[in-house]
Amino acid sequence: MSTQGKVNKVSVTTIRTMKQNHEKIAMLTAYDYPTALLLDECGVELILVGDSLGMVVLGYDSTLPVTMEDMLHHTKAVTRAVSSSMVIADLPFLSYQCSVDQAVWNAGRFLQEAGAQGVKLEGGREYADTVRRIALAGIPVMAHLGLTPQSVHQLGGYKVQGKNQSAAKRMIEDAKILEEAGAFAVVLECIPSSLAKVITEAVSIPTIGIGAGSDCDGQVLVVHDMLGLYERFTPKFVKKYSTLNKNIKRSVKKYMKEVKDGSFPDKNHSFS
Repeated sequence: MSTQGKVNKVSVTTIRTMKQNHEKIAMLTAYDYPTALLLDECGVELILVGDSLGMVVLGYDSTLPVTMEDMLHHTKAVTRAVSSSMVIADLPFLSYQCSVDQAVWNAGRFLQEAGAQGVKLEGGREYADTVRRIALAGIPVMAHLGLTPQSVHQLGGYKVQGKNQSAAKRMIEDAKILEEAGAFAVVLECIPSSLAKVITEAVSIPTIGIGAGSDCDGQVLVVHDMLGLYERFTPKFVKKYSTLNKNIKRSVKKYMKEVKDGSFPDKNHSFS
């Protein structure tokens, strides 16, 4: 807290300074107001409104059906709750791939309409010009290398990337190219930890790992995974810090029992 009692807002400068000071960065996803409020109160530096909402919130089998309107709707809910964390919004499938102008426009909508402080997009050197133009418009851009879910069909499924020498070399080069283009950070997803370490040391921007080992400058997880809310599939890299699904089911069943046996509501929960 500052001397005026205002909450210090995490910014691009904050994140860069954390890397320079070897201070780890905590990032989690949020898709709604109450979750974002809790994460912000806990002091999470970065909150990602990920297109993963397609799977954990909207019930799709992948992130591909998620639209700009879906993302804007959920980003607005998140930013209403946040006072200190930096909110990053995912650019969904087909919102930036068709043209650079389209990408700048859609990225700008996240800041202008939804109150986000930055955007994230997937892809390597092929999107360097897109990253450059978005950054030139004054919009912080987080890059994303390795397993890129929007390209899951092209990648042949959710597999570890960068396992051979040529793929690893290309990814290192991509990270440097994206840094030069203006990305303020890069997510490294599902790559060997040794490769993530090399990339982290090769670039001056922070690396945020998800299934990329402990040498990244920070880590990100889908909040539904780490809290044990999403049961369909749990990736190897997810550590469950809670099993809220069991607690919720237990509470719902207790509520149903009390409704059916008439013990709820009682006098304490009724008006006279």
